[in-house]
Amino acid sequence: MLMRTDPFRELDRLTQQVLGTTARPAAMPMDAFRDGDTFVVELDLPGVDPETIDLDVERNVLTVRAERRPAAGENAEVLISERPAGAFSRQLFLGETLETERIDAAYEAGVLRLRIPVAEQAKPRKITITGGDRRKEIRG
Repeated sequence: MLMRTDPFRELDRLTQQVLGTTARPAAMPMDAFRDGDTFVVELDLPGVDPETIDLDVERNVLTVRAERRPAAGENAEVLISERPAGAFSRQLFLGETLETERIDAAYEAGVLRLRIPVAEQAKPRKITITGGDRRKEIRG
């Protein structure tokens, strides 16, 4: 049987869940990178039912919402509860150079992966300069 010896333990645990710690932040951890002509965002959402994930885009603001339900049932006696449960949300401000109407989302192995194409007008292009008797291409 586990014994509780620290009277402030529950307060400490609650503070860590709300504010997060360096090892476990309260917000959903994220990686973002550009892979060719696609901007990729990966969010860690372990233990989340894919049915609870909601994505909204409004004026280049992407909002991700998810919910993790407690593993223990209503009548269960909880001995240790360190995994955060409840609703989580995060907003990402996307640049004008991304095609927000073509976002592709997939959830696998606890990771939500968003693939957002770069808009055509933001891709590098070559501009031909004419003058005299020769032509020169400049990357623009």
